[in-house]
Amino acid sequence: MSQAPASTATFRVGTRGSALAVTQTTTVAEALAAASGHPYELVRVKTEGDVTSGPLSQLGGTGVFAAALRLALLEGECDVAVHSLKDLPSAQPQGLVIAATPARVDVRDALCARDGLTLAALPPGAKVGTGSPRRGAQLLAARPDLQIVDIRGNVGTRLGRVAGKAPAADDGGVGRGVQGDLDAVVLAAAGLARLGFEEHITEYLDPAVMLPAPGQGALAVECRPETAADGVIAGALAALDDLPTRLAVTAERALLSRLEAGCAAPVGALASLQNGGLRLEAVVCSTDGTRLLRRSLAGEATAGAAAGLGVRLAEQLLADGAAELAALAGH
Repeated sequence: MSQAPASTATFRVGTRGSALAVTQTTTVAEALAAASGHPYELVRVKTEGDVTSGPLSQLGGTGVFAAALRLALLEGECDVAVHSLKDLPSAQPQGLVIAATPARVDVRDALCARDGLTLAALPPGAKVGTGSPRRGAQLLAARPDLQIVDIRGNVGTRLGRVAGKAPAADDGGVGRGVQGDLDAVVLAAAGLARLGFEEHITEYLDPAVMLPAPGQGALAVECRPETAADGVIAGALAALDDLPTRLAVTAERALLSRLEAGCAAPVGALASLQNGGLRLEAVVCSTDGTRLLRRSLAGEATAGAAAGLGVRLAEQLLADGAAELAALAGH
């Protein structure tokens, strides 16, 4: 029997089941298919973060959305997995590599408020929903009078918590039951844009007010090393990797790793290419927003220097009291 042409080999892409995850995974899968000439199949994987209703900060620290996808990769259930990089633990597990970081999109957080309100225009004592201690702390730093409400659920469910907004049909059951009880929620601008929900945004929060999570706005395409080295989509993975994005997120994640802080820690970081170099800015907050340490550092824009930049800025933050401020693990 003659073998089928190599171009018919299908690669399998692991994804969470939420509308946002499927949307961003499909975008990556189609780019890989176009570049490689191979068709793809989506493999939906249910994760602990999708089925547990408690606060994210109490769901085992880091990686609650990534662990099941990584296990599926290691066990050969899929060939690549697509993660939101901000949800990915900074420690890379043995047997897996981040083969591509596609070009980053909007890094900012976005306020979605009732009646078109901005952060400054929210009434005193307004209730603002977020599942992120980083967002909550920086909101309180800007507006100490706000009431921060811990919320869960996918993007549509969270939007439905805002007074006057109907929930979009993208949630998988987590966080349902309460609607219209908040004045605003804060979500990643990138996720809202990927879902076509920009009309809900009443203000894009400048990084000067709210530094994003390390890796926010970026995706990570993870796989086994042999897939990246000589698999049918190896060349496509290499072509999809965006160097400026990889440099920036490498610095941000190195800072997070040195601080021994997880995805839920009140830590923000943003690196960018400026004047031929790489500049990294970071903030560590007390969860009540009363104290913030904000520092920046510049270095060379090379793969070898990016991680070192993150470590050096983390060391500066630790020397200035970051561990006591945010009760960082391991310090």
